[in-house]
Amino acid sequence: MTRNIHQEKILILDFGSQYTQLIARRVREAHVYCELHPYDMTLDEIRAFDPNGIILSGGPKSVYEKGAPEVEEALFELGVPVLGICYGMQLMSRHFGGEVVASGKREYGHAEIEAQNEPDAVFEGFFAGGRSPVWMSHGDHVEKIPQGFEVVAATRNAPVAAIQHVDRRLYGVQFHPEVNHTPRGEQFIDNFVRKVCGCSGKWTPGNIIEDAVSRIREQIGREHVILGLSGGVDSSVAAALIHRAIGDQLTCVFVDNGLLRLGEGDQVMATFAQNMGVKVIRVDAEERFLSKLAGVTDPERKRKIIGNMFVEIFDEEAGRVQDARWLAQGTIYPDVIESAGGKTGKAHSIKSHHNVGGLPEKMNLKLLEPLRELFKDEVRAIGEELGLPHAMVFRHPFPGPGLGVRVLGEIRKEYLDILRQADAIYIEELFSSGHYHKISQAFAVFLPVRSVGVMGDGRTYEFVIALRAVETKDFMTAGWYPLPYADLGRISGRIINEVKGVNRVVYDVSSKPPATIEWE
Repeated sequence: MTRNIHQEKILILDFGSQYTQLIARRVREAHVYCELHPYDMTLDEIRAFDPNGIILSGGPKSVYEKGAPEVEEALFELGVPVLGICYGMQLMSRHFGGEVVASGKREYGHAEIEAQNEPDAVFEGFFAGGRSPVWMSHGDHVEKIPQGFEVVAATRNAPVAAIQHVDRRLYGVQFHPEVNHTPRGEQFIDNFVRKVCGCSGKWTPGNIIEDAVSRIREQIGREHVILGLSGGVDSSVAAALIHRAIGDQLTCVFVDNGLLRLGEGDQVMATFAQNMGVKVIRVDAEERFLSKLAGVTDPERKRKIIGNMFVEIFDEEAGRVQDARWLAQGTIYPDVIESAGGKTGKAHSIKSHHNVGGLPEKMNLKLLEPLRELFKDEVRAIGEELGLPHAMVFRHPFPGPGLGVRVLGEIRKEYLDILRQADAIYIEELFSSGHYHKISQAFAVFLPVRSVGVMGDGRTYEFVIALRAVETKDFMTAGWYPLPYADLGRISGRIINEVKGVNRVVYDVSSKPPATIEWE
């Protein structure tokens, strides 16, 4: 019998914090399902969602600021546990008659909180010797706590760093337990969803697969599905999951656009068509893509051309698959959140996305998105559970437009071939030196500039390759990875010696922000 893995759930209301998605990921790490919704979700919608608990996120506003985000007052009367984080704590305090004031000292960064009174179960294992390091990010603070609440923790600058009302199961913290800079924050959120909200932890890879397979079979029946296979983690896991559910009713279309990494097309075919028995149509479309991209230098135009060409070619191939009634996509939860944010105006669009919408109406296909509730780490976990190769599942992220955004300026086959070889050497060396899995994302970039060099007794005038490696937990911020000089020297030497057309290699030491992870 299939378990109802959505029976236990946490609702997260977003007040604009840059960390809100991290809260959701921490809840999922506690093996509990959750959804992230805007702060103005109506009370009727909240009741219909029927959460086991509610988390109010942080946010950049002051609770007294004109137009500051609010919640319906009756939310606190629903009888379910509520955890307010930063702005959420201030909102809760003000609702119950507490006093929030602008701090004379803004508190941002590391702080140490000290336990006060008797902390409830949500704080179990959080304090060591009555203290705990945390990450603060606030200007306002609670000056006077509401009646019935008690102070649980304080810092030097925030005399009210955490509060609780045990009988009503209401909790507030001024710090951010969801970020890695709060070392025991993971335990804190686990305590809230498991000990306070009473969730048992049904959200596991095995249960997710069992639930997804059951839902896919019920949705699809005997109809046929087509999927655009890119070789990336998301589309690969979606293909494996759908194939587990309906077998030969799935046909994958692999559009080889000429913008893939070295040998990637053959690897995709070997994994899916040969080893897993998935029906895959491979389309060699390199010439069509490159002719459309000729002379184009603007990165956003390149993205749109690549996306439109993919849809056009995929549409042609889909028309040849008889009885196809469904289109499958590897859309994951962050894609859904970002797309929804773009529609409501509550999030900014940074780049065009290759998933979520944009389907040609004439295809007249129903949409199947079996991963749309999952974060990337959850996708990887079920990919391994489904038997996909570890190297594929834990491969560094690769952009939808492929090397099209890693060749700066105009895209030419010559440039792509140079980049493919350089990137392959770079990744090979990262694996052999043991750095690959310590790095969150690494890749080479082709720079369309030439520089003078000397090889042997002759002068050269050749291209530059830039190397990028970052470490990050959430991809919202990232630091450059400190690759040892000896490794950099070896990688640079191999690229210059082995890749014809390159005489200079540089290493990117920019963090995000202000830089982005990709170059474009």
